[in-house]
Amino acid sequence: MISVQEAMNILNKHIPTSKSVELPLDSALNYYLAEDVYSPMHMPPFRQSIMDGYALNLHNSLAYLLKGEIKAGDGHQVELKSGEAVKIFTGAAVPDSANSVIQIEKTILEGGSVLLKEMPPLDNNIRKIGQQIKQNEIALPKGTILNPAAIGFLAGLGVSSVLVFQKPRVGIMVTGNELTKIGNPLEYGKVYESNAIMINSALNNAHFNDITTYQVTDDFSKTKECIKKAIEENDILVISGGISVGEYDFVKRALEEIKAEILFYKVNQKPGKPLLLAKIDGKLIFALPGNPGASLTCYYVYVQPILYTISGGDSNRNKVIHKGITHNFVVNNTRSQFLKAIFDDSGVSILGHQESSMLRSYAVANGLVYVMEGDYEINEGSSVKVYPI
Repeated sequence: MISVQEAMNILNKHIPTSKSVELPLDSALNYYLAEDVYSPMHMPPFRQSIMDGYALNLHNSLAYLLKGEIKAGDGHQVELKSGEAVKIFTGAAVPDSANSVIQIEKTILEGGSVLLKEMPPLDNNIRKIGQQIKQNEIALPKGTILNPAAIGFLAGLGVSSVLVFQKPRVGIMVTGNELTKIGNPLEYGKVYESNAIMINSALNNAHFNDITTYQVTDDFSKTKECIKKAIEENDILVISGGISVGEYDFVKRALEEIKAEILFYKVNQKPGKPLLLAKIDGKLIFALPGNPGASLTCYYVYVQPILYTISGGDSNRNKVIHKGITHNFVVNNTRSQFLKAIFDDSGVSILGHQESSMLRSYAVANGLVYVMEGDYEINEGSSVKVYPI
């Protein structure tokens, strides 16, 4: 059995190589850029009015002769002489001959003349060419996550496709004779299968959507064949259940028989002691305990950060933060613990119902407090390590 830190060190040495793929911009939401994106144009590409008002060729009087109007999208140029104005709307192109825009509220229209209530300064309410970004400047650097604003920004520059890091295809495999699919009658001795939908939801929440779910009974041959099929069809395999030391826990034996390299098995932690990491054909296999709370803890601590890394994101996406604990807490355990907790600006509180089989406290938790094994007390106000989830 190895420590939590040893398990993380081994995992970090075996992260699969990231791959890239060209995607249409409107299909690239929540992907990470695999290269710098350069602006193909100035933005704005023309002098642009910030306000509805009048574009002016300034002179020494507050009275200006009106020479028409320019709407957003109009392509014609208006030549203004000194003392002339053109009505202009927000986003419209400011004529080269205009040197200021005054907002409409600061004017009075009388016949064919515009009277100003005050004299505006030069370049007033005019966005300069390239004010946001100039042609050939880096618009977004490699590693940027394409959120809605980033996609809108690139669309405004005319970028139609982007090179992004490919997200892994994830297989979720659950094992157990006791599992019953939701919607079916629950027979005595059975439980509803919840781990697959739970991990699937966690993956969706982290913006991983290429997921295939597999379910197998506690049968060695079927377990082995299901693992082989899931590995063939996916880049990462997450198995829940069948990894302990019971007579009907076949996952480790099946992995060994198909010649998967067992990188580690059993971690000195609670929950999640039976955690196993294996590798075959360059693909990682995470075998998580079947107890729901333990399974989800191992997913958050070990699986999700690696998925972000493979996808080109921050390898410390789930990085530890430090918070002051809001109450005294006694540690009395031979294993390091990940404890479901709630944290905010005022500190962190450890929740009840920490049993590995329970999800009740997970439903409200937003973090896992990590405490080392031993016999000691953490005093109120002391700093503790928290994994945000």
